[in-house]
Amino acid sequence: MKRILLLICSAISFAVNATEYKIHSAVELQALKLAPGDKVVLADGQWKDQRLVFSGKGTEAAPIVLTTEKPGVTKLTGTSTLLVEGTWLVVDGLYFTDGHSEKEDVIVLSAKTSYSRVTNTAIVNYNAPDIKKDYKWLSLYGHHNRVDHCWLEGKSHQGTTLVVWLSDQPNYHRIDHNYFGQRPELGVNGGETIRIGTSTWSMHDSYTIVENNIFNRCDGEIEAISNKSCRNILRNNLFYECSATLTLRHGNNNEAYGNIFIGNNKPNTGGIRIIGENQQVHDNFFQELTGTGLSAAISIMDGLPNPILTSHWQVKNAVISKNTIVHCKESLSIGAGKNADRYLPALNTVFNNNTIITDRQPVNWVDESVVMQFSGNIADVPAGTKLPEGFAVKATGTAKDKDGIWQVPGVKPDLFWKNTKVGPAWTSPVLGAR
Repeated sequence: MKRILLLICSAISFAVNATEYKIHSAVELQALKLAPGDKVVLADGQWKDQRLVFSGKGTEAAPIVLTTEKPGVTKLTGTSTLLVEGTWLVVDGLYFTDGHSEKEDVIVLSAKTSYSRVTNTAIVNYNAPDIKKDYKWLSLYGHHNRVDHCWLEGKSHQGTTLVVWLSDQPNYHRIDHNYFGQRPELGVNGGETIRIGTSTWSMHDSYTIVENNIFNRCDGEIEAISNKSCRNILRNNLFYECSATLTLRHGNNNEAYGNIFIGNNKPNTGGIRIIGENQQVHDNFFQELTGTGLSAAISIMDGLPNPILTSHWQVKNAVISKNTIVHCKESLSIGAGKNADRYLPALNTVFNNNTIITDRQPVNWVDESVVMQFSGNIADVPAGTKLPEGFAVKATGTAKDKDGIWQVPGVKPDLFWKNTKVGPAWTSPVLGAR
C-alpha cells in the first residue's frame, strides 16, 4: 500500500511538471531533453526518410511517451526507422508503411532499454526491393520490455519479423495481443515470424512470454515461432492456416500450452515440433492440419549425437498432455526427421491424457526404437485401428460449432480473439483475410 501511494504521489508530481512537445522531424526529436511524464507527438503530415531516436529515462509512475497526432493516419514512409533507448519509454500509435529500411532494423529497443513498451503500432508491407536483403522489422534487446496490440504484416524479404536477442542475463520480455498478418513463403531459411534467441545463445534463459497473439497465414518458412532459448512460455496463441509450426528448436525447459491451431485443410499447415530437454506441451488444440513429419500436429524429432549448438538436440523428458487433435492428417509423429546422422531417439517421453480424433492411423512411428510412456489417452478412430497401450477407443460425437471449431466433450478452447482486442485500437485486421 505504501508503494502504491508513493507511485500515485510521484505520478501527480510528474503530471504537473510534464511537457507535451509537437514535433515535425527526427532532428527535433533528437534535440529534446525528455523528463518523466513528457509526451512527444509526431505532427500529422509527411514523415518520410526519418531516423527517429527516442531516448530518455521515465519512471513506472510517469513514463515518457512517443505517439502520433493521428494514429493510423500519420505514416512513417521511405526509409524511416526508430531506435528506442532508455527506461520506462512508451511508443504508441506509429505506422510504418510504403517504404523499407536501408540498413537498420525498423524498430529497435536497444540493449540499454528496459521496462519499455511498443504498443498500438504497425509495420505493414515495409519491404526492400531485393527480397534477399535481411533486416528485422522489430528487434528486442534489453530486458523487461513489451510489444503489444501491434500489427505486423506482409514481410516478403529475408529476415525474421520479430526477434528477441539474448544476453548473459534473462530478458523477461512480453509479446502479447499482436496481429501477425500474412507472410508469404520466402523459399529459404529466415522467414520466421517470431524468433526467441539464436542457436549460439540457445542454452541461456530468456523467460519471454508470448501470449494471446494471432498468426494469420504466416507461411514464411516451416517455423512461425522459432524458440531458441530456455524457460519461455508460449501460450494461448492462435495459428490460423499457417503453413508453419511452433517449433521448440533449441533450448530447454520451455512450455507451450493453450495454443489453437486451425488449418482448415490448407496445405502444409502444422502444429508443434519438439526438440531438446524438459519441454512441456499441454492443453493445445489442433484442428484440420495437413502437415506430416516435421509439420505434424505434434512432432517429436530424433536428435544428433555429440550435437553442436546449431544441431538438433535429443529430446529428453518431454511431457505431452491434455492436448486435443481433431481430423489432422498426421496427429503424432515419433522420431520425425530420422536419417543416417540424426538417429538418437527421444528419451523418457510422456504422452498422457490426450484426445485424438481421426480416420487415419493416430501415431506414426518414424523411429520404432523410441520408447514412449502412453497413458490415459482417448482415440476416436475407425474400428480395427492399431493403437499403442495407453489409448482407449471412444466415440466423441464431435461436430463444428458456429465458429467453425470442432466441439469435443470436456474441451473448450479459449477463443480469446472474440472477446479481447488484438492488434492496434485504430484498425481491425480480419482473420483469414489476405
